[in-house]
Amino acid sequence: MNRIFWAADSTVQTNDITTYPQTGIGQVFSLYLKEEYQVENHAKNGRSTKSFMDEGRLQPIDANISQGDFLFIQFGHNDEKIADPTRYTEPFSSYKDNLKIFIDVAKKHGAHPVLITPLERRCFDENGNLQEGEHGDYVKGMKQTAQEMQVPLVDLHAMSREALKKAGAEETKKWYMNLEPGVYQSCPEGKIDNTHLKYEGAVIYAGLIAKGLRSLGGIYAEMLVE
Repeated sequence: MNRIFWAADSTVQTNDITTYPQTGIGQVFSLYLKEEYQVENHAKNGRSTKSFMDEGRLQPIDANISQGDFLFIQFGHNDEKIADPTRYTEPFSSYKDNLKIFIDVAKKHGAHPVLITPLERRCFDENGNLQEGEHGDYVKGMKQTAQEMQVPLVDLHAMSREALKKAGAEETKKWYMNLEPGVYQSCPEGKIDNTHLKYEGAVIYAGLIAKGLRSLGGIYAEMLVE
């Protein structure tokens, strides 16, 4: 059995009835995988690269990942929270340093690390134009890390922005929790949850990751159903 370990935040986590209808990308990614591949989803709501490691969540991955496995690393939403010192990282220093630790864990076991940029929030203005989110420097920092460490990267941020623009403000309400009560301010001066996903959004974004993996070719494309 080929395994995909996933280290990430709430946009990827596996949810239960207590957070329904919230759905994470890692929760549905098996839809795109061949039967011999299994997802080990370690993603957890609210975690950044820093808090994920500080809470010891990287340790079970380190203990169980092995040669030929994959480690998908997808952070950014919570690394941005500058008011919270337990989660905040600086995009071009501590964030990159932490990503390198995740990468090294995979490499030392002969596993394959893959960096995945954070998906864009659903932030449209009153004219239906998609605004620029807060991920920019973290996307740049992750891309720099991929280049410096010579590991593959899937640019979910760019693909999700393209998908949001194409579908538009009204259609994409179905992708995100949106009108459900939420505790996060997901857009500038907004109080509607436009970060966390419903089932349809999770499936769409999982498909974009699959598209990115297919474009990488080789072992990354081989895991996907035809």
